[in-house]
Amino acid sequence: MSKRESVLAALDQTLRAGLSAVVRRNEVLPEKVPAEGLVILRDGDPGEPDVTLNPRTEFYSHRVEIEAYVPRDAIGGGEAALDALLGDIGAALKADPSLSGLAENLTPSAPETGALAIEGGAPVLNARLVVTVEYLVSDPLAD
Repeated sequence: MSKRESVLAALDQTLRAGLSAVVRRNEVLPEKVPAEGLVILRDGDPGEPDVTLNPRTEFYSHRVEIEAYVPRDAIGGGEAALDALLGDIGAALKADPSLSGLAENLTPSAPETGALAIEGGAPVLNARLVVTVEYLVSDPLAD
């Protein structure tokens, strides 16, 4: 398994272990969001690495996206539930910022929040945040 995939799998496992919400990776948004919330991890973009020589090492600042969804309640609320889910995501990321030694650091951005109307489903509140995962590799395809 490549270092990139190891990092992404570890991040996925960190979220699954730290959240009561359903966690999926690279999933399409379903018609219904579970009551406990839904978190979708998107692999994102590793970007262009900084390269050092002797030995050749590539330093990535990989931008991974995390989407959080909670159902809107009957009277149009749900903001507190979304805020609580975002707090849980932050706590899960803070618990192991090196992903058991695979990453140099994790840096989450502030979330962008909004509401979505899902065709055939109830409206949901959502948030999107970018987590920058920094890691080193000697071979971007195999290491």
